[in-house]
Amino acid sequence: MAKTKAASRVTIPTAGDAKLVVDKHEVRLTNLDKPFWPERGISKGMLIQYYADVAPVLLPHIRDRAMVMKRYPHGAGSDPFFMKRAPVPRPEWIRICSIEHGSGNIIDFPVIDDMPSLLWVINLGCIDLNQWYARCDDIDRPDYVHFDLDPGPGATFDHVREAALIVRDALEGLKMKPLVKTSGSRGMHVYVPIVRGPLQKVVWTFAKALAVTLASRNPALMTAEYRKEKRPKGRVLVDYNQNRWGSTLASIYSVRPTPLATVSTPLQWTEVARGARIEDFRLDNVRDRIGRMGDLWKPLLGLRGRTDLSKFL
Repeated sequence: MAKTKAASRVTIPTAGDAKLVVDKHEVRLTNLDKPFWPERGISKGMLIQYYADVAPVLLPHIRDRAMVMKRYPHGAGSDPFFMKRAPVPRPEWIRICSIEHGSGNIIDFPVIDDMPSLLWVINLGCIDLNQWYARCDDIDRPDYVHFDLDPGPGATFDHVREAALIVRDALEGLKMKPLVKTSGSRGMHVYVPIVRGPLQKVVWTFAKALAVTLASRNPALMTAEYRKEKRPKGRVLVDYNQNRWGSTLASIYSVRPTPLATVSTPLQWTEVARGARIEDFRLDNVRDRIGRMGDLWKPLLGLRGRTDLSKFL
């Protein structure tokens, strides 16, 4: 695989406020020396610099998709709040994806297509990025089906890795080409690029059927029980419900508000089998990994190798 250089297109000042001209747009950045991970010496400006550095491999994965903003204005240890509507006032060059949410309620989501938009949304205090699964030109038809592997009480990350390998084997048995990444928090995400066509609810139905089947075959390890009060302990939830319309997961290369500033990082399946850990991939080292290995999730972006999910429905 060709290497992808993770060099930054912009340099973020380390303190105070700043106005940068990026791709002919003026971007205003504020409180750049504000501690976001004080115990690790990571400031808001350092977070923005990370995203500027990984933009070449990140932006293709979030481009042309509505972005749900999860804002941590006082750093990773603060209470976040969700924001769907793009704030007003905002730069005139922020693109909008308008989506109806029933009863004529139109929500104007921001779309993060380019470097200025990326710097703008991170400056709002967004630590991780949460984009829609479908693109803005057809918000009902996603580009991928995915499985969020979430360890319940009593389950470990070793259990998550074991579950991920089982999900991989099942998908490969269906002639699919699954990709895997750490969630950056506690679990793992397994994605399959699909031919855009089936509605989101249809994709959800497929994911549920596979999750229920795998949980029934591996009852000591996995569960598909979505209701927490009925979920058995010590199991990994194969969360198919994240495929429902309007849901989001932390994007690839997202920093997470964890004590170590871990990053949702694509892995090779051999790394999963060898025992990769969440804490192996952090804001301070993922850029070097990208420089060495390129974007391992590049197949998620291409037209070739996508699964025609309609064949299984």
